Amino acid sequence: MTYKEEYLKWLSSDVIDSEDKALLKNMENDESEIKECFYQNLAFGTGGLRGILGLGTNRMNKYVVRRATQGIANYIANHGEELKSRGVAIGYDSRHFSAEFALETALTLCANGIKAYLFDELRPTPELSFAIRHLHAIAGVVITASHNPSKYNGYKAYWEDGGQLPPAVSDKLLEEINSLDSFEAKTMTREEAEKSGLLTIIGEEVDKAYIDAVYTQAINPDVVKEVGDKFKLVYTPIHGSGNKPVRAILEKSGFKNVIIVKEQELPDGAFPTVESPNPENKECFTKAIELAKENDVSLIIGTDPDADRMGIMLRNSEGEYISMTGNQVGALLTDYIILAKAERGTLPANGAVISTIVSTKMAKVLTESYGMKYIETLTGFKFIGEKIHEFETTGSNEFLLGFEESYGYLVGTHARDKDAVVASMLIAEMAAYYSQKGKTLYDVMQELYKKHGGFAEETVSITMEGSEGIAKIKAIMEDIRTNKPTSFGDFKVTAIRDYKTGIKYNLADNSEETLTLPKSDVLYFELTNGASFVARPSGTEPKIKMYYLIQSETEESAKNVLKNVKNEVNNYFKF
Repeated sequence: MTYKEEYLKWLSSDVIDSEDKALLKNMENDESEIKECFYQNLAFGTGGLRGILGLGTNRMNKYVVRRATQGIANYIANHGEELKSRGVAIGYDSRHFSAEFALETALTLCANGIKAYLFDELRPTPELSFAIRHLHAIAGVVITASHNPSKYNGYKAYWEDGGQLPPAVSDKLLEEINSLDSFEAKTMTREEAEKSGLLTIIGEEVDKAYIDAVYTQAINPDVVKEVGDKFKLVYTPIHGSGNKPVRAILEKSGFKNVIIVKEQELPDGAFPTVESPNPENKECFTKAIELAKENDVSLIIGTDPDADRMGIMLRNSEGEYISMTGNQVGALLTDYIILAKAERGTLPANGAVISTIVSTKMAKVLTESYGMKYIETLTGFKFIGEKIHEFETTGSNEFLLGFEESYGYLVGTHARDKDAVVASMLIAEMAAYYSQKGKTLYDVMQELYKKHGGFAEETVSITMEGSEGIAKIKAIMEDIRTNKPTSFGDFKVTAIRDYKTGIKYNLADNSEETLTLPKSDVLYFELTNGASFVARPSGTEPKIKMYYLIQSETEESAKNVLKNVKNEVNNYFKF
């Protein structure tokens, strides 16, 4: 079916309500808009859906949500009544239509005879991950587009261990969804769902259990109690779901001086004070910095709309507030968790830190300096979650920390996804710990560079919108694979890891090695002068991402290498 035929099908369908039909009618003279909205089905990847809000098969709307949910319902039903009775937990964040899409998800499940546990208001994604196992549900769904701009929303699916869908499930689920027509999904009214007894609203009881579980990850609770009356920090939820849980865990920990950015305190899907609600961006912290200056605060914490990612800003030795990268925060947490546990005699002999192939090389150096194990996975927290499950099954290692360079961290096994709530608690605890020693976290970061050498990282995203953009990204990746560049300016390529073919190509001797990680559309270039970079199409946005990873003798030299290699790569690809 062509995109125009699909458009006409939607326009004539009895399932489309009158309001939406009027909006579809308004498109009829805009061929490019019709094409972008209908040229494909919004891709359901291993994590779920993410797209621009609007009508059409390639947009986020209630009809697309129903279709995805019907696929999940079919998969669950195919595996028997026991799975249906266990039910699905459903959460959502502050984005436009998140609450509505969450309810649509619940109603489609109920219409298929599957129990639905729906949160009474917005909650963090990690609490949804926690709730799945807490409620013994078979699956979970959270409506969120994470840190994307306000025009986006998404649909993330989880399985019974609280992690994102494992490959065996996601492959079958994708088959179920792809077999469905746009309007095959069942639904019912909320009144019918409540009357059936299949819709259960959840809230405070799950909140308490989640916060209690997070608090068990505190390492130095006595330190916080000692300084909690005087230690100050600024926190901003950036209009998202972190407001209540982050404040709750900081209060439970003993922090009495948490200063909230009032303009960003309440949920608002328009995110009116920022261009994009992404704690990677310094502009999200403009108002927080003003508060920090007024109150003589050296630590600022911010969480994204679904509170799975968090970023921090620190006051440096010149009194300026600077952003810490996700890699730097990961390094600080790695060092603190192992050091603090060792001091308290709680560090396991088989402890392990898990990160990704695009995260800082410093994590491996730090972890192994303490005699702990460091493990790399592909990008995507689901792979870290799978490793946690493996540890629990085999007893091979004890999980200490998992993190991604994209500002996602998890400590503890209460969740199987990034958790900005537990990360906020431990960042604050770490800052309080070092404050007793007369240090800020900025001071500690500088000490780590002096002790372990210089490291520098940067992620560059090149956006290519629409169907033409997707085609360009594919062409770039295929061109690299075909031509296998041997140098980028003065930086010679020593090896190329192609995770799509599962082969590492050693250019020095033309030998090949088999890679052990799962296959994925990722190319990793090992270069001279301690440099590496990774090319990877985003799994959730129309972007190709370049990750630069540098290890050198000093921080300054690492930054210089980073600048030079980035320029050479840009020249090669003509970005």
